[in-house]
Amino acid sequence: MSQDLADRHCKPCEGGVEALRTDQAEALLEALHPDWSLSDDGLKIVRRFDFPAYSRSLGFANAVAWIAIVEGHHPVLTVSYSACSVSYTTHAINGLSDSDFICAAKIDRLATEHS
Repeated sequence: MSQDLADRHCKPCEGGVEALRTDQAEALLEALHPDWSLSDDGLKIVRRFDFPAYSRSLGFANAVAWIAIVEGHHPVLTVSYSACSVSYTTHAINGLSDSDFICAAKIDRLATEHS
């Protein structure tokens, strides 16, 4: 199912739709790499990617930024010397949408292809 998500594209969300319920988010989370986690409040998904050097962390962050630009859906990125944490939520609805999981699946594909 992750492949299915990774092949989809984000739809712009300007509000007016309901955020995913926790059970819906948990079902979609099962399609992602097991390192993705749902926040306690159910409003975001997060994954940490570890790297051997800052240059690799930064390169990964730039690749994630490119996915964000192409999809029009932007995560919070936290870059450190040996890691990059990616966090998704849909701010317009104060919760999770399909787009968060679509982008996460695209990042899973990126990480798999370049590991």
